[in-house]
Amino acid sequence: MELRHLQHFVAVAEDRHFTRAAERLMVSQSGLSASIRALERDLKAPLFVRSTRRVTLTEAGRALLVEAERVLAQVRAAQEAVAAVQGVVRGTLSLGAEQCVAGVHVAGLLATFRRRHPEVEIRLRQEGGHVLAEGVAAGRLDLAFAYRTRADSDQLRSVPLATEPMTLLCHPEHPLTAAGPALSLRDLAEEVFVDFHPGWGPRRATDAAFAAAGVPRAVSLEVNDVHSLLDLVEEDLGVAAVPRHFRHKRESLHAIPLTGTGDAVYETVALLPPQQATSPAARALMTLLERGTA
Repeated sequence: MELRHLQHFVAVAEDRHFTRAAERLMVSQSGLSASIRALERDLKAPLFVRSTRRVTLTEAGRALLVEAERVLAQVRAAQEAVAAVQGVVRGTLSLGAEQCVAGVHVAGLLATFRRRHPEVEIRLRQEGGHVLAEGVAAGRLDLAFAYRTRADSDQLRSVPLATEPMTLLCHPEHPLTAAGPALSLRDLAEEVFVDFHPGWGPRRATDAAFAAAGVPRAVSLEVNDVHSLLDLVEEDLGVAAVPRHFRHKRESLHAIPLTGTGDAVYETVALLPPQQATSPAARALMTLLERGTA
């Protein structure tokens, strides 16, 4: 088994397509197919189910993918550690981020990082917090900026960035605007909610808060981006319980503080692997963030 075989296997597993993977790797499709066949011979098991349109992983392929990603991450970490000892940060920074996390301006931070470390290739992936936590734990991501939930892996380090209270957003003419200067979760039991899909951190935190309060909640409109959420609320199709800083993204909406939520707050964190497994590029990025130089 050669390292390039694992690299080829992971590329095909990610793209679910030999042609696209070959183009990304800049190798011939026949060479890529031969590499995968050689790996399957070494392991004495088929790794993909091939069809005319796409390929899917077999059970053996799914098992190998976890270990192959871990091996490749360790190889990258070793290469980057040697470069760091020589005083140069190079390699790849694979970063994940949820939308609109408080406590960090991701674009500004990455711009500063690129100026400081031009030899590092930056890769950014925007996903829900659950997927990002899995990516960091598996070594696919060096770190991620996400909303913290209790379900996050204990294998990850969590560096706090900011905490915010829960805030309700609604249409300016919604009946709740006349209910007082603040609301409790029980005041919202009959409301229709707009929220993110369950994989996103704010949704998971909100679900947990309502469950802890014993208040049922109907989420009828699910979205994957902040602006769609705000658009739906602005059309009075539902209300949304969101981190406080969301209120500044659409000044036309009415914002009402939520009280009696106990410890239910939105906490944004940097998720990292254990200290010894943190890449030099990730450490350099966190240094910039902690110094406030972005």
